Amino acid sequence: MLGVDGAHRVVQCGPNAEAVIGRAPGDLIGRPAAALVTEDAKADLEALLEAISQGQERTAVLPVRRGDGGTDDAVVTAQPMVGEVAGPAGALLFVRVALPPSERYQDPALMRRALMDDPLTRFGASLDLDQSARGLVDVIVPHYCTTASVLVLESLVAADEVHAESGSAVLRRIAVTSDDNDPRWTATFPVGEVLIYPEGTPYREVLDTARPVHLPHVSTQAAGDIAGKWRRGPAGTLLDGVSMVLLPLIARDTLLGFIACTRVPGFRRFDAYDVEIGMEFAARAAIVIDNARLFSRERATALALQRSLLPNRLTAPSSVEVRHRYLPGSKLVEVGGDWYESIALPGARAALIVGDVAGHGVRAAVTMGRLRTALHTLANLELPPADALHVMHELMIELGEQEPHFATCVYAVYDATTGSLEIASAGHLPPLLVGPDGTKEYLRVPPAPPLGVVGGAAIESREFAVEDGSVFVIYTDGLVENRGRDIDDGLDRLQAVFGEDTATRSMEDMAKATLAGVYADHHRDDIAVLISRLKRLPADRVASWTLPADPAAVRRARGFVRGKLDEWGLSELTYATELLASELITNAIRYATGGSDLRAAPPGIELRLLRERTLVCEVLDRSAALPRLRHASDDDENGRGLLVVSELTRRWGTRRTPTGKVVWCEQIIPGVDPEPEEPEAAWPGEAHHRE
Repeated sequence: MLGVDGAHRVVQCGPNAEAVIGRAPGDLIGRPAAALVTEDAKADLEALLEAISQGQERTAVLPVRRGDGGTDDAVVTAQPMVGEVAGPAGALLFVRVALPPSERYQDPALMRRALMDDPLTRFGASLDLDQSARGLVDVIVPHYCTTASVLVLESLVAADEVHAESGSAVLRRIAVTSDDNDPRWTATFPVGEVLIYPEGTPYREVLDTARPVHLPHVSTQAAGDIAGKWRRGPAGTLLDGVSMVLLPLIARDTLLGFIACTRVPGFRRFDAYDVEIGMEFAARAAIVIDNARLFSRERATALALQRSLLPNRLTAPSSVEVRHRYLPGSKLVEVGGDWYESIALPGARAALIVGDVAGHGVRAAVTMGRLRTALHTLANLELPPADALHVMHELMIELGEQEPHFATCVYAVYDATTGSLEIASAGHLPPLLVGPDGTKEYLRVPPAPPLGVVGGAAIESREFAVEDGSVFVIYTDGLVENRGRDIDDGLDRLQAVFGEDTATRSMEDMAKATLAGVYADHHRDDIAVLISRLKRLPADRVASWTLPADPAAVRRARGFVRGKLDEWGLSELTYATELLASELITNAIRYATGGSDLRAAPPGIELRLLRERTLVCEVLDRSAALPRLRHASDDDENGRGLLVVSELTRRWGTRRTPTGKVVWCEQIIPGVDPEPEEPEAAWPGEAHHRE
C-alpha cells in the first residue's frame, strides 16, 4: 500500500513493499508513482490517478517493476483520500501481486476463508453426486493444493446401503483436477475408474484407519514403491517429490471415501496445520456428499417403485395399436397415483384402462399399485368392465378403513371381432373417440362416483360401435386441468391434437403431441395417457359356425375345423384342433344343463376359430355354468376332457356373456411369436420425459 500526494509522488510506503515488489521503502518514497510501472503502462497509471480528482476509485491490471529488474502483473487500485486538503487531492495505491509458488499457501487464514466461505455453499447446493464432487475439487484446487481427486465407495455411487468397510473396499474416482491442466493427471488417475487400492500404500491406510494420512514429502523411492505395488508406472513419475494429504470423508460415523490432495514440487509442503484445515473442509464436504448420496438413493428408490408399479409392457390384439405417456407431477417425487394398462384378452379383445388415485407421492403410488394389480387380475378373470369396477369399489372401501383414499377409473374392453367397445367409468373424465375421418366426440358413459366413495349411482357400462381406424384416448385430469386453465379449455386443447389425418398419422407422434406444452408447468398434476387405434380383425381370420345341440354336431365341427385350417395353411394343427373342438362341444352339450342327457342341452352352440398371433378355438353356449378342471379317478368314466384341453393348449379359460358363456383355448402357431412386440423403451417410464 502506497500513499501518493497531489503531484503523483509516493510519500508513504507500507512495510511489505519489499516482499511484494522487491523494492525497499527508501527506494520508493519521493519518486513519481509512474516509476512503479513499465513505460507502456505509465499512461494507464496516470489515468487512474487523474480519476482521483473527481473522487472516483479505479482499478487496472498493470505490469509492475520489481527491484531485480523483472516485472509482475499486478492489480493496482487507486483510492481517493477523504478529508479537507488544500490543493490537489492525494490517493492510496493498493498493489496486489500473485504469491510465488513457495509462498502460495503461506497464510492459513486466507486458505481457511477461501475453503469455508462462499465456495462451499456454492457447490454444496447441488444434490447430484458427480456435480458436487466436481464443485468440491474446483474449490480445493487452487486454494489448498495443486491437484486433487475425490474417491467414494462404489456402493454409494450405486445408491445402495453404505456400511462401514475396510481398506479392501471398492472405490470409484468421481472427480479429478489440477491447476495447470496437465493431462497426465487425468490419464493416470481417470475419472470413473473403479478400483481396490493395494496394501502398503497410503491410500489403503486412510481406508483402514479412517484418519488423515500426511506425507510431507514423497521421495523418489516412495513414489516408485507406490507405483510398483499399484502396478501403475506413470503414478511414480507424477508423485515424485510431491507433498500429499489424504483426507477421509466421514458422515454419520461412516467412511464414504477420501480426497487425495497433492502439492507438486516448488510449492510449500503440507504441515500439520494444513491437515487440520483440510479435515475441517473434508468434514463439511462429507455432509454434502452424504446429502447427494441420500438424494440419489431416494431417487433410485422412487424410480424402482415406479418401474414396479407401471406395467412392464402393453399388450393388445394384432389389429390394435397402443401408445402411452406418463409424466409425474413433481421433479423430486417421480411417482404418483396415475396408472394405465392395456391387456390383450382371449378372443381378440383388449382391456384399456386408465386410473387416478387422489393425492401424490409414495402413498398414492402404493394404493395405485394395489388397485392396478387387482384390476389386472379382474381383467384376466374376464369380468365385464362394470363388474370389475364394482369389485374395485369394494376394495377401495376396505382400504379406506386403514387410510382414506378414493380413485377414479375408466375401463374399456374392445372386441376386434365385432368392432364393439364396452366402457364403464367411476368418476373419471369422458373418453375421447376420434373417427377415421377426423370427427371427434367425448363419449357419454353412465356416471358413477369415484371408487371408494360411498353412495351415489351404481357403476354401469355402455357399448359403442367403433369404425375401423378410430383412435380411442383415455387420460387423467392432469392432462386437461391445471391451476391457470379451465378444464373445458383443456378438453378443447386435447381435441385439437387430433385432426383429419388421425387414421394415418403416426401413433408416436400423436402420443408426443398430447403432452406438448405441459412440461413447462411445474405445478401440474400427474399425467397418464393411453392412445389406441382400433381396428377389427380381417374377416378372413375369423370363422364361426352355429351347431345344433346334437351329438352329430361334433363330427360336423371336426369337418369345419379341418377345412378352415387347410385354407389357412395350418394343417399341422388339424389333429389337435379337431380334438379340442370335439371336447369343448361335447362338454357344452353334456354339461350345459348339469345332466347327462345329450338331447336336453339348450340349442345355439357356436364354434369360432380366430387366427391371431395364436390360434384360438371358442365354443359359445347359453348356459351360465362354468366348467372346471378336475382330476378324474381311475374308475371314473368322465372328467378328463378339460385335462386333455389343458395339456394340448398354451392356455384355456372361460368367460360369461350376457346370454351364456364362452369356453376357449389357445394354441401356438408354428413360426409365430405369441407375445406382442416389446415396446421401444426398456421400461414404460423411460420415454415419459421425451418430447
